[in-house]
Amino acid sequence: MSIAFETAPARAATFGAGGSEPYARALRTGDSHTLFLQEADSGLRSSMDFARWNAEADFVDFTLLSDVTGPVLDIGCGPGRMVRAAMDLGMEALGIDVSPVAVQLARELGLNVIERSIFEPLPDEGNWQTALLVDGNIGIGGDVAALITRCRRLLAPAGELVIETHPDADRDYHYTGTLVDEHGGESESFPWAEIGFGPLVELAASRGLRLRQRWELDGRTFCRFDRTGR
Repeated sequence: MSIAFETAPARAATFGAGGSEPYARALRTGDSHTLFLQEADSGLRSSMDFARWNAEADFVDFTLLSDVTGPVLDIGCGPGRMVRAAMDLGMEALGIDVSPVAVQLARELGLNVIERSIFEPLPDEGNWQTALLVDGNIGIGGDVAALITRCRRLLAPAGELVIETHPDADRDYHYTGTLVDEHGGESESFPWAEIGFGPLVELAASRGLRLRQRWELDGRTFCRFDRTGR
């Protein structure tokens, strides 16, 4: 499978982009261990574990990858932690991310990563054996139904979608948020979503995805889905 490195066209602000660019700053400097996702209306904040995103793959990551087969598509890959881990395990892998800085950093490490949104045309559509939505990336676009419908189209007939869910199994929430760093820097607003196991399984079934496995490890929860015949 060949992977072409292309430059994506300009797009509207997405996760952590715009404003004072807190995500790009954290990636460049490495001086932030926590970023905060702040709801635009209420001002409520939840912490996001940036330090883990920017680190080497850990035991949980390798456990997840040990049960999948390639080729692997990591959606919202950041600087490429999971792409590198999949490649280290001998799998072909591609990461996509809308952050130019994240993509640059990943490419400097020799990783197969392109600057692209999940909702834009992608290489080898319909041939990915595994697609990953981890580290909260089920929230991309603020519309879980649209996101998993798009992911299903990317999978091979026997492909699987692995999703990290919200720790609250009943969570089903979408909102407009901004990303804030420890220095008070704030991004432009973007749509986001959070979903737990219960609502996700019901929604996935309605979109032609069948639950194959659910597990929890080190406080993180995951689900594995495969395509049904629809």
